[in-house]
Amino acid sequence: MEYTNIVGGRFLRRPNRFIAHCSLDSQAASYKAGPDSGEKESSREAAVAAETVVHVKNTGRCRELLVPEARVYLERSSNPARKTAYDLIAVEKAVKNGSLLVNMDSQAPNQVFYEALAAGLTLPGQPGPWRQLRREVVFGGSRFDLYGQAADGQGGLWQAYIEVKGVTLEEDGVVRFPDAPTERGAKHLKELALAVEAGFAAYAVFVIQMKGVTYFTPHDERDPAFGKALRQAAQAGVNILAYDCLVAPGSMILDAAVEVRF
Repeated sequence: MEYTNIVGGRFLRRPNRFIAHCSLDSQAASYKAGPDSGEKESSREAAVAAETVVHVKNTGRCRELLVPEARVYLERSSNPARKTAYDLIAVEKAVKNGSLLVNMDSQAPNQVFYEALAAGLTLPGQPGPWRQLRREVVFGGSRFDLYGQAADGQGGLWQAYIEVKGVTLEEDGVVRFPDAPTERGAKHLKELALAVEAGFAAYAVFVIQMKGVTYFTPHDERDPAFGKALRQAAQAGVNILAYDCLVAPGSMILDAAVEVRF
């Protein structure tokens, strides 16, 4: 997944879930979209310009990411009629050995995972290549992110429902979900279990919006009901998967499977 018109800046404050105040680099240096995170097309040292209001594409708390003066990357909108000219895409988080670039776009994990499947990624238990992939498909009382079909090797059809969750909460290499209670997330897990009971394959996929983590685990302290629902879903036959990503200021690409611990 690639963005366009990326510029750098500094986070100042976040008065509500939807907007943030940032200062932009006055030279508005553009950034490459490749995995060489942070490489500017111009090597000039960027000066800081005036404050501007930007749209935050993640309504989660993200308090450990959006700290004053954190380095951020913004995508300039091509729509001149918008109230905010920029979207906040990524942030550099200070860690023990330097900084960690984290994508904050809550819409990106779904797109990134779809792109990976369309490019040939196969899931555990999948009998063959995808014959069909569809997005936003209803099952029971939920709308799942993805639905796929493949030949089952016996002349029949293997079918799967997939729900994708983005993960941005990291501490000492451990990533957790959610960062705030989510009744909707627990409901999706219960519906995935019902899909398994009905004869379908089902997957809950956690797309970790950064690289360099050790393992994924549910955030029981923040939302014990979600952790319980995740374990029950796994016991019911739902596949629980996690993948990290290669993140640059202007792109995010699904990379490697990450260990899941319950």
